[in-house]
Amino acid sequence: METETAIPWLTDAEQRAWRTYLDVNRLLTYQLEKDLQPFGLTINDYEILVNLSESPDRRMRMSDLAAATLQSKSRLSHQITRMENAGLVRRENCESDRRGLFAVLTDHGMETMRTVAPHHVESVRKHFIDLLNPDSLDSLHRSLDPIAEQLRGLRGKP
Repeated sequence: METETAIPWLTDAEQRAWRTYLDVNRLLTYQLEKDLQPFGLTINDYEILVNLSESPDRRMRMSDLAAATLQSKSRLSHQITRMENAGLVRRENCESDRRGLFAVLTDHGMETMRTVAPHHVESVRKHFIDLLNPDSLDSLHRSLDPIAEQLRGLRGKP
């Protein structure tokens, strides 16, 4: 039990900040997901559409897309199957690597992106951006950026 006493427990201020962050993360994700429902999309669907729409030739290797969206290859494969059935994406074989597959944004997927993106941005503004003044927004970015950088560096490490 010695290790328990060596743990630097969170102060009241640290606990409040941590729990507020968790609340905002869950509540904002819930609201953004809810605002995508009328379009038949989940937040994961939208993230995949964004990644593909911003990639050269609107395509990414499945393994790269899994890494970009922080999904397991298996989970992404199921997601892509569902999105294929909706006509949003298709799979293509990788000519240089017979085992590799690309996820490719279809024309319908791109049109869906063009339709949904303004609504999503409006939702992000309404539930996040517009609630912060420019100084707070800048401070939030400066505060969270080192955390994001450190966590990016840990990806894929045990």
